[in-house]
Amino acid sequence: MSKFIDRLALLFSRVEPAGLSPLMPGTCGSAVAIMLAPFIFMPLGFWTRLLVLAALFGVGGLAASRAEVLLGEKDPGSVVIDEVLGQWLALLPFASLGWWEYALAFGLFRLFDIWKPGPVRASEDWLPGGFGVMIDDVVAGACALLVMLALHAILFWTGVKSLRFILPGFGL
Repeated sequence: MSKFIDRLALLFSRVEPAGLSPLMPGTCGSAVAIMLAPFIFMPLGFWTRLLVLAALFGVGGLAASRAEVLLGEKDPGSVVIDEVLGQWLALLPFASLGWWEYALAFGLFRLFDIWKPGPVRASEDWLPGGFGVMIDDVVAGACALLVMLALHAILFWTGVKSLRFILPGFGL
């Protein structure tokens, strides 16, 4: 492969400079994702967000695969594009969020990504290469999303309408 493509794969997979952080690069990648979400991800409609997540999985998986080869290690710590995917998945159905809801989504995703309960840990072996790097963060993001949805249901049924949906038919 050309040096340009290799450099591009590293830049993208590391979400540079987040992945190059000497302390907690995954958390830095998640923080970048949360900070960018209100400007890049949240303004999009539900179906467009879904397409963005699918594209991130595909392109991120390819870039992470190439980064593994270039860096000579499996699931390099500096590869954090998977954190962006998982973090944004946790935000998928919500129309708008307050700062505390972004903080909650961030904390929940990091909890599931670091703790790796049952299906999150098992998913690490579902796919080869960079796609294996990506899939455990998809599962961690889905777990965080389920908790966010459960909290939304509790808040909604108690009369608090703060987590708003954009799912078709759920215009709360």
